[in-house]
Amino acid sequence: MEEGCFFEDLAVGQKASFGKTITEADIVLFAAVTGDTNPMHLNAEYAKDSIFGERIAHGMLAAGLITKVMGTQLPGPGTIYMSQSLRFRAPVRIGDTVTAIVEITALNTEKHRATLRTVCLVKGNPVLEGEALVAVPSRAAIAARKERQA
Repeated sequence: MEEGCFFEDLAVGQKASFGKTITEADIVLFAAVTGDTNPMHLNAEYAKDSIFGERIAHGMLAAGLITKVMGTQLPGPGTIYMSQSLRFRAPVRIGDTVTAIVEITALNTEKHRATLRTVCLVKGNPVLEGEALVAVPSRAAIAARKERQA
């Protein structure tokens, strides 16, 4: 397995994070990939009359940074999303640096599942909060699979 952890390596309280500055290109590419062309994200003239007074990033663009942390750092490669709750607290604007943080809050040893607190911050303030449930590869399960294949 590449970087990351097996289920046996995990402990409640472990954290990992990733920060990214949101650019115009990020918003345009996200709109192209998802088809979400809401003018709040793409049209400055439209957005200036909104409650935010300017364009904002897609909320799910910020949420997507959580998957980067879980899929590459903690738990890491092989992690499978089971569920995710999200509460959007504040907008993300072009030029904001979003820091996605995941923290293990519970472990289910029987099912090799981890519950994680998920949060995205801009300048230390939450813009998004939630909770994820993921399945995590275990050394024992991988060894058993390799043995069956041999």
